[in-house]
Amino acid sequence: MLAYVARRVGISLVQLLLLAFLAFSLIHFVPGNPVSTMLGPRATPAEIKLISDSLGLNRPLPSQFWLFLEHLVTGHFGQSFTFSQSISSLIGQRLVPSLALIAYGTLVAMVIGVPLAILAALRIDRPVDHAIRIFTTVSFAMPTFWSGLVLAVVFALKLHWLPISGYGAGFWGIVRSLTLPAVALGLSLLAVIVRTLRSSIRHVLSLEYVEATRARGFTTWRIMAHHVMRNAVMPTVTVLAVNVGFLIGGTVVLEQVFQIPGLGTLLFLAVEQRDYPLVETLAVLAGSVVVFLNLATDLLQFVVDPRVRPGVHSA
Repeated sequence: MLAYVARRVGISLVQLLLLAFLAFSLIHFVPGNPVSTMLGPRATPAEIKLISDSLGLNRPLPSQFWLFLEHLVTGHFGQSFTFSQSISSLIGQRLVPSLALIAYGTLVAMVIGVPLAILAALRIDRPVDHAIRIFTTVSFAMPTFWSGLVLAVVFALKLHWLPISGYGAGFWGIVRSLTLPAVALGLSLLAVIVRTLRSSIRHVLSLEYVEATRARGFTTWRIMAHHVMRNAVMPTVTVLAVNVGFLIGGTVVLEQVFQIPGLGTLLFLAVEQRDYPLVETLAVLAGSVVVFLNLATDLLQFVVDPRVRPGVHSA
């Protein structure tokens, strides 16, 4: 087990290093000078050079990359060019709204998707199954910004049930303000949950031990609750971990549509202003979440499913 854990951790560290290199390299290829953007069109070349020297932008790129790695490892991410404050404090101010939106959107997807997956698996190739697959395909194909705008028009502008934008105060204020973007985010994730869980449930239902429990007179719902779901849910959890990057990308768009002061809005402003340290840090942190969740999922699967362990083969 220790060898497996060490190998997976080593692979994750290599992925993080490659992620940091790509984030650093790509932002430096983006056209535009951050100092020129900060100072405006009237800045003289001497002023631009002076500020660039003070920010370390005229140092060789390998030296800048090494400094960037030091900031990542120590957790002191440096200063933002645009906001003139530490990147750590900026992230701390914007982290909660983004995490709340991702958690809320995932909860919406699970609450809607799990019952639909069970229903589709139990009514395989029947009209209900076809209808569910069509619905989830449409919800997946619809861009999150478009579904968010439709929900805003219907439930905010027409019905006046929920706020159209902003971030409320207090628990229920936050829930109300995040409901529309969370539903839009959850609908985009629905197809992944339903398709994966439906397939897993059908596979588990075909196994011999399930047939044996059915022969003993157990009801379908008891079999589902006590035997099928615990074995069918792991592939769905794995797929959800892989799709965290998709969720993070969805929040960037939805935070702009609904004016939520989260990390997505911060990233948009940082790219617009060519704020190199802020863009690099946000990109690496977002990618790190995906890497760590995949690592945790692999380790969890290694613990709960003996079939993935080296030297263990299914019959």
